[in-house]
Amino acid sequence: MSHDHDHDNELDPFAARVRALETILTRKGLIEPAAIDVIVDTYETKIGPRNGAKVVAKAWSDPDYADWLKRDATAAIESLSYTGRQGEHMQAVFNTEETHNLVVCTLCSCYPWSVLGLPPVWYKAPPYRSRAVIDPRGVLEEFGLTLPASTKIRVWDSTAELRYLVVSMRPAGTEGWSEERLAELVSRDAMIGTALAREPQQTRRPA
Repeated sequence: MSHDHDHDNELDPFAARVRALETILTRKGLIEPAAIDVIVDTYETKIGPRNGAKVVAKAWSDPDYADWLKRDATAAIESLSYTGRQGEHMQAVFNTEETHNLVVCTLCSCYPWSVLGLPPVWYKAPPYRSRAVIDPRGVLEEFGLTLPASTKIRVWDSTAELRYLVVSMRPAGTEGWSEERLAELVSRDAMIGTALAREPQQTRRPA
């Protein structure tokens, strides 16, 4: 199972109906597929993940905010005006040297849209939903993340009532960085737990 695989042959009934409707509307000239792709890409890779990255960066920079995020993630995230559909009830889980957190939704694809945008295809795919619980270490390795054997992996199962945001450990060498610059190190996958925060680039621009 790889997050790069195409899972179109495993579409659930709802997704299949959406795909069929899109095909019909396209053939009738009522929608432009390229425009739809732009909208989906915006929510999947830009708007949502950028919001979550700002939350993580603020937690790295502000100990008081990090403590608030641990205690009441819903309120802490809402204070930054990130709220809405599938983001009403949140819990932030913090990675440490001893524990790495991984998020999955075993029943469907519950996902915090307000901070992560649209869920990636692999997050909704049956192989990820089942194997993340059974063999989380193996799944992470397939994403290119190999953790020390001593690191405990804790899997969190999202539900309609509660969704999770993983806060990666802050990379070394980022002391004095602005929140905006720190946010550039936080990827969507890191906030799901299938990756770590990006390491600082060798050539650093001024903060």
